[in-house]
Amino acid sequence: MTTTSTERTALRPLSAATEARQAARAFLEALGLPAICREEADTVVPVVSELVTNALRHGGGAYTLRLTAHPSCIEVAVEDPSPRMPRMRAPDLVDGTGGFGWHMVDDLSLATAVTPGPGAGKTVRALLPRWRAARTCGPGEPG
Repeated sequence: MTTTSTERTALRPLSAATEARQAARAFLEALGLPAICREEADTVVPVVSELVTNALRHGGGAYTLRLTAHPSCIEVAVEDPSPRMPRMRAPDLVDGTGGFGWHMVDDLSLATAVTPGPGAGKTVRALLPRWRAARTCGPGEPG
């Protein structure tokens, strides 16, 4: 299988996270089944949403989303203009100020990486499996 990718850039519209989720769903639908296990496809959208939301909130409001289908994984890459690196923090269970997202991205991903940009900015990447064990995929889907 060859690598397939898509790219989307936005400058902080209120609907940016929604549009990023829609772009991720369209990308995955274009791959079709059995190109990705349905359960694994369902993990891509919240990871896209979290990384885009973080770029909007902490990265200056502009972002570029890149989705790439590799033979064994889906790469989600979000670039933003801020040099500030994401950090793992304890979730705030009292005031609800966050701290859950990076844990979720890390838990759902095979690997995560943050790469500083050539000037300022960074790219946050998450690699998500296209399929896990055969028992987690639906009928006719690879395992």
